[in-house]
Amino acid sequence: MGDPRPIGMFDSGAGGLTVARAVLDALPAERLLYVADTARLPYGPRPAAEVRGFAVELAGRLLDRGAKLIVVACNSADSVALDTLAATLPVPVVGVVAPTAAAAATATRTGVVGLIGTEMTVGSGSYEAALAGTGVELHAAACPELGVLVHTGTPADELRAVIRRRVVPLAGYGIDTLVLGCTAYPLAERRLADELGDQITLVSSAEPVAAAVRAALEADGLLAAPLPSPVPSEIMVTGDPATFERLTAVLGPHVATVGALDAGVRAG
Repeated sequence: MGDPRPIGMFDSGAGGLTVARAVLDALPAERLLYVADTARLPYGPRPAAEVRGFAVELAGRLLDRGAKLIVVACNSADSVALDTLAATLPVPVVGVVAPTAAAAATATRTGVVGLIGTEMTVGSGSYEAALAGTGVELHAAACPELGVLVHTGTPADELRAVIRRRVVPLAGYGIDTLVLGCTAYPLAERRLADELGDQITLVSSAEPVAAAVRAALEADGLLAAPLPSPVPSEIMVTGDPATFERLTAVLGPHVATVGALDAGVRAG
């Protein structure tokens, strides 16, 4: 019969929709409940304990709505809260860091990898921990402005300037692979590729996490049964749903309704 319950996913903003698109592409029978915590965006500069609290709160909201698996589609939240969620939630939990790190270790030809992410992701050492024992030499740079800029639709020249200042210097370490350690960064992937050139492979979270979600659902017998037509997913926004609507174009053909998350989550 399959398990018709939805997959729950949360991020601080729209970046996680890149992961959502890959999950729905790979698993078209599944329905998604996605929370964008735009009222408290960005997570990167906040204290780790505060972000951990947000993650526990949002995961609980998704469980209340019947989620059968939780995807932490935010590198910052994964870096400080994944262990807590995995140890306390009654459903499987999939993060972004471990699958993305594994994909980077596979993609690199030279073993020299770059990482860009929020202050929290880079400072936590989560990618170093995930790559331990692989022989990968990691060079990381915090790039906090980039995630904010892609959410606000910044002019191309401003985005290019940030990439040249924050990201391009990593090429000086001889990296052949760059981890996009924030799920919003793929929204600037074309600009990143233009500035870095085709000798550096960009690795994002979308496909690796989709594969991890499939594996987790299969392992626990939670896959949904095939359906004649897709079931609409639901996006809940803690900020203004109207301003978020344009960003859902990244979902492509997947149908989703957008609404406000009910009372209980407020800007901090």
